[in-house]
Amino acid sequence: MLTPTEKIWHNGRMIPWEDARIHVLSHVVNYGSSVFEGIRCYSTPSGPAIFRLREHVRRMLDSAKIYRMDTIGYTAEQLEEAMRKLVRVNRMQSCYLRPIAMRAYGEIGVNPLKNPIDVYIACWEWGKYLGDEALAEGVDVCISSWTRIAPNTLPALAKSGANYMNSQLIKMEAVINGYSEGIALDANGYVSEGSGENIFLVRDGKILTPPLGASVLPGITRNTVIRLAEDLGIPFTETIVPREMLYIADEVFFSGTAAEITPIRSIDRIQIGKGRRGPIAEKIQKEFFGIVNGTKADRHAWLALVEQQEASLAGKK
Repeated sequence: MLTPTEKIWHNGRMIPWEDARIHVLSHVVNYGSSVFEGIRCYSTPSGPAIFRLREHVRRMLDSAKIYRMDTIGYTAEQLEEAMRKLVRVNRMQSCYLRPIAMRAYGEIGVNPLKNPIDVYIACWEWGKYLGDEALAEGVDVCISSWTRIAPNTLPALAKSGANYMNSQLIKMEAVINGYSEGIALDANGYVSEGSGENIFLVRDGKILTPPLGASVLPGITRNTVIRLAEDLGIPFTETIVPREMLYIADEVFFSGTAAEITPIRSIDRIQIGKGRRGPIAEKIQKEFFGIVNGTKADRHAWLALVEQQEASLAGKK
């Protein structure tokens, strides 16, 4: 269960948590017409800092453009400022942020173009998505019987509510069968991603990950792993990944805003490597958590400090 915070940002103003309500006939309720982000704010010695805020906001606006939600009504700078303000107003030191733009109440029908768009931003406390112990011990996962959304069906590059019905099927199947998570294959039978995470494998000291063309969401943490691998001098490549390559990998791990860097210890009850976190995942974890917790230099300027001069939030354009 979520622990409510005091305020939610809605179309340029702060409202009480319990007042963030929508009509049952809103377009988003009936047709899943929303785009959203999941963003972490970490506690650092310099105060709360939002991780890769600019990149998350850019992806949200990209998602809106793909789904023809061009009238979202806020600039990237306004959304960034709104999230900083929300963290301050709710006096959070660390939290999870959920900005969401949705087609609201208006016409009921598949055509969404005449429906207004509402934008909300909420934040709350959220721990480790797959469990605290998972960061060291890893998780048990399965290959899902559900295929990842195929090209020319739903746009995998967009982070939208409708797309996540596919993710829900993958996740529910895994949990019902006793796994923490499921891995989906793409329409061609190659490895795509988890229900809410990108995936990496290590073979002979080299990191591999599926390309965006494998129906992969362009994850912000995925990009972070790639950049950190470059920093550490770890060979890396994007390539199609056959399912069976996962079984014989030395290491496999997830990345994601919620999952952060989570090792995988078994897939389909086949042990991966030594059955726990491997050395390369551990190196990536140490760099990642060092940066987000402020104990290592933020050399890529990934942290947006919350305590900054507040600019004007005049509302919609």
